[in-house]
Amino acid sequence: MGSSDLASLQVTVYGSVQGVFFRAFVSQQAKALGLAGYARNLPGGEAVEVIAEGEKSKLEELVSRLKVGPPAARVERVVTNWAEYSGNYSGFSIRY
Repeated sequence: MGSSDLASLQVTVYGSVQGVFFRAFVSQQAKALGLAGYARNLPGGEAVEVIAEGEKSKLEELVSRLKVGPPAARVERVVTNWAEYSGNYSGFSIRY
C-alpha cells in the first residue's frame, strides 16, 4: 500500500446527531474499517465532528455510512474536508 492511498478526513455531520449514540456508531464503523481518529460532539447540539485517518477507500466508505447514521439519528448534512495523512492517531476514540 503506497502512502498516496492514505489520507486524513474531517467530517462534520449536522442534524439530530447528539444523544442518539452517534459517536459510538462512528467509533464502531471506523474500527471495523481499520481507521484511526476520533469523534466528538460540537457545541450547539446539532453537529458531530469526526476526524479519521487511513486508506482513502475506507474513509469514503465511512462517509457513506455517516450519511445514514444509527437508527435514532437524523442526518441532515455532511461536510467533508480532506487533508494529508498525519499518523497522529493510534486508534479511534470518542472525545467528551
